[in-house]
Amino acid sequence: MNFRTQIPIVKQSDNLIDYHSNLLLLGSCFSENIGEKLSYFKFQSAINPFGILFHPKAIETFLERVINQKFYSEEELIFQNEQYHCLDAHSSLSNTNKEDLLNNLSSILISSYEQISNTTHLIITLGTAWVYEYIETGKTVANCHKIPQKEFNKRLLSVEEIKSSLLNVEKLIRSVNSKVQLIYTVSPVRHIKDGFVQNKQSKAHLLTAIHQTLNVSYFPSYEIMMDELRDYRFYKEDMIHPNQIAVDYIWKRFVEVWVSEKSLLTMKEIEVIQKGLAHKPFNPQSQKHQLFLENIERKIVEIQSKLPNVKF
Repeated sequence: MNFRTQIPIVKQSDNLIDYHSNLLLLGSCFSENIGEKLSYFKFQSAINPFGILFHPKAIETFLERVINQKFYSEEELIFQNEQYHCLDAHSSLSNTNKEDLLNNLSSILISSYEQISNTTHLIITLGTAWVYEYIETGKTVANCHKIPQKEFNKRLLSVEEIKSSLLNVEKLIRSVNSKVQLIYTVSPVRHIKDGFVQNKQSKAHLLTAIHQTLNVSYFPSYEIMMDELRDYRFYKEDMIHPNQIAVDYIWKRFVEVWVSEKSLLTMKEIEVIQKGLAHKPFNPQSQKHQLFLENIERKIVEIQSKLPNVKF
């Protein structure tokens, strides 16, 4: 007897991810979870150059800036809580020195253009359809940076607005990289600060818009969390974010669908090395441990002889 439902997912037949792929992940914090897995297994990948971007308009704005190489000016920065902020970027990029922030933003835009031009797979995770518009400029922002809420209007993007944004994302990407594989997913993280009903509205708008967009693939992270892992033992203490067990399971399902068969053996070899590197010996100076380190180093050399791009 089966005591749970399982989301049926068909393995992709072509354009699968392997150790020659170049991946870029954009979007909500769930992109970070999957990105960390890709990094652990030493796939060539980059994660959220502008930091976490929760909604489709923020991702669209980032890509417009990258593709058009439109650099930020001093007038576009906001000074709040003794730091300069960019409303299009996460607060992790904020800086007490405005020149340093501007230089960093420009450097990211330049390097991201190169990244996108060579990306084989772009994975975009949408977190919410709720957005904040800065009243002073009327601009939809990626991050409010703890600026008083009275300075923003909050609203829900319509399905048509999201669809328009996604179509523009695809147009921008394919203008410099026609062969890229676009993979969308909806974050399983519930944005319940917006309200329980409002969160459901938001996810529904995102899902509808994605499924009305052509030339993209969809991976059901949200559905796996809601239908396969529908128990609070799969959540962190906040009862909102998936815990490590859930992330590991969703990653496993992603590998089943999107990673090539020939890469699975390499992943196992790399995991052995990663566990070896993380091992804490009782006696680091012992002959046994030195032999252990030599064996790990030999495995690394073997991997890198086949895949020079793999770095430990």
